[in-house]
Amino acid sequence: MIETVLRNKIRILFSAGLLFAAALCLGVDLTVPPLLLALVACLKFFRKKCGLENYNLLYLTFLFTLIFSWSYFVIKNGLCVFYIPFALIPMLASLLFSSLELSFLLTVAVAFSVAAVYGGKLHIAAFFMVSGIFSAILVRETRRRMDVIRAGVIAGGIQAVLFILMEGFRLNGPCGMAALFVNGLISGVIAIGILPVFEYLFRTVTNISLLELADFNQPLLRRLIMEAPGTYHHSLVVGNLAEAACGAIGANALLARIGAYYHDIGKLAKPEYFSENQIPSFNKHDVLSPSMSKLVIMNHVKEGSELAEKYKLNPKLAAFIRQHHGTSIVYYFYRRAMENVDAAKPVDEEGFRYPGPKPDTKETAVVMLADSVEAASRTLKEPTPANIEDLVYKIVNNKFIDGQLDACDLTLKDIEKISAEFIRILSGMYHSRINYPENNGK
Repeated sequence: MIETVLRNKIRILFSAGLLFAAALCLGVDLTVPPLLLALVACLKFFRKKCGLENYNLLYLTFLFTLIFSWSYFVIKNGLCVFYIPFALIPMLASLLFSSLELSFLLTVAVAFSVAAVYGGKLHIAAFFMVSGIFSAILVRETRRRMDVIRAGVIAGGIQAVLFILMEGFRLNGPCGMAALFVNGLISGVIAIGILPVFEYLFRTVTNISLLELADFNQPLLRRLIMEAPGTYHHSLVVGNLAEAACGAIGANALLARIGAYYHDIGKLAKPEYFSENQIPSFNKHDVLSPSMSKLVIMNHVKEGSELAEKYKLNPKLAAFIRQHHGTSIVYYFYRRAMENVDAAKPVDEEGFRYPGPKPDTKETAVVMLADSVEAASRTLKEPTPANIEDLVYKIVNNKFIDGQLDACDLTLKDIEKISAEFIRILSGMYHSRINYPENNGK
């Protein structure tokens, strides 16, 4: 923990120093470096409030340096200032980090820094600010590549209108409304083209990539359908539960759904040892000792992590595999061991717990809860709404009391909303039907 905090502080200092040094070396107005340092401090101070717990300042510095360097090259070589893709970096920040706050801060930093290089002309800062803010909003939570192109077209139109409003400023070069419109369009096209590169470099995943990973022709999902159909169906239901619950608490619903699809891929190693894939009349655990059974069951987390590495699954999705059981106990086999053991040799509870880690995001925590609730709901002999409600609250409360939610920032209010969504969906799944009269040929 101490090493992690120290590493984060070093990254912040390194990034801040890099920004300051770059600005000075490039001959920028001395008011800019303090502005950049103030924005870094603001980002650090408000990161939790803005939902930026997982940001990496080095990534932000890289994006800033990329657009700032290009802007400096354009301006110092006397090229038209509108060759700078104003909307590109805000679009990328919004897509990669799923945070408008982060995109706005980056837009402010770039806008005033480029304006300082251009001789302190605030109309350039205005172009960056207006174009950046609108383009970031337009691509927020977008799920289709065409939406990014459309956002670029709209941003170009906004830039063209802004140019008309600022006609009083004498702008260098043969630049006009057409150039600004094309500027916005090209920003969208470039953003789509280089987005996969930044996803790889930043080890993150966007909504567009998540939808591609939801395709059931993906190798891992195809294997799950063919080799472990029970687990596949279980994962679908967990995905539906997790998506609804995350939507209710403002978490990333799409990430939770896709993470749920992949959370149990480790069962592909030995699918026949898991109840959802077994023939009802035969259970392989009947001939195994409780300690051997729990090893087979617990090993699916390790097997899943290895499969994720083999298939190069994004780290954000691999987290669902490692964390969906946290450090919870394999209760069924623990009870069996308790029943079979000699009183003189007590069973070690820790030996029947998953190795963890515990869920550290809202999305992975919700999938853990959905996984447990869905599995337990199949044991209900009478799945009435009242029984489902009792079961959901029991499962969720047990996870909370066991400390499985300690590493994430779910509030009690969030947990109540999650439970309500689980109850609503499961009650709909297990709804009763009327008895249709038989057709006696009359």
